[in-house]
Amino acid sequence: MIDVFGSGLVSGNPLAVVHDADGLSTDEMQAITRWLNLSETTFLVPPTTPEADYRVRIFTLVSELPFAGHPTLGTCHAWLGAGGIPKTEGIVIQQCGAGLIPLQQGDRLAFAAPPLIRAGDVDAAYRSQVLAVLGLKDTEIVDMELADNGPGWVGVLLPDSAAVLELQPDISRYTGDQQLAIGVVGPHPSGSAVDFEVRAFFSDDKGQLIEDPVTGSLNASLAQWLIGSGRAPTTYVAAQGTAIGRAGRVYISESNDEIWVGGATTTLVTGEIGF
Repeated sequence: MIDVFGSGLVSGNPLAVVHDADGLSTDEMQAITRWLNLSETTFLVPPTTPEADYRVRIFTLVSELPFAGHPTLGTCHAWLGAGGIPKTEGIVIQQCGAGLIPLQQGDRLAFAAPPLIRAGDVDAAYRSQVLAVLGLKDTEIVDMELADNGPGWVGVLLPDSAAVLELQPDISRYTGDQQLAIGVVGPHPSGSAVDFEVRAFFSDDKGQLIEDPVTGSLNASLAQWLIGSGRAPTTYVAAQGTAIGRAGRVYISESNDEIWVGGATTTLVTGEIGF
């Protein structure tokens, strides 16, 4: 089990990585994920394209995802730790449902943000639903946009980090029928150790609203939105998990028009599954 995006002991988002999983069926992978009861579990299987160093299947408690951020960093960490050697020095190529994802090695692993599937305005009906869940009025936000790279994220920009941390969302105010994926971001005061505060909320199959500790996919899409609109510098650090007792740190940088999302990865638990 790997702690991803942490800034200290058990301060990030945990991930379970199952090696040599090509003998498992999809149903077995989903069953293992539910049993482990983490937000995501990944399964390493042989790549199906010569460009890739490995292939990963990413499961939530509900379904399989084409891409997710902290599973990407954690799986790469596990693959390297098990003796994986990339075809290109310093660059690891992950194959997943979203295609080929490059990762940079260095002081910390970083993945290249995948292209957004949907961007731009949120339709009026869903916008009002998102505001209702967050307990906000239209006049209390700076902006809201689709920032979806797979999980369906809607990005909500608030005036400052204090407004982000004060949120007390309530899903009972939601009357829609689609699963929610809401990312909220606000700037910290100038001179702070971190630049932005981020929170991520999503609904599960039981209709409950879950706050994710630290979310790579959301931070990737928020960075594309914020840097692209000139609201963030090309290099910054985001904090996430503060409201739920975590201390996640996500390192964002832009290079040659590509957004890189990095963070710490630490193995905390190893073992075998008798499956």
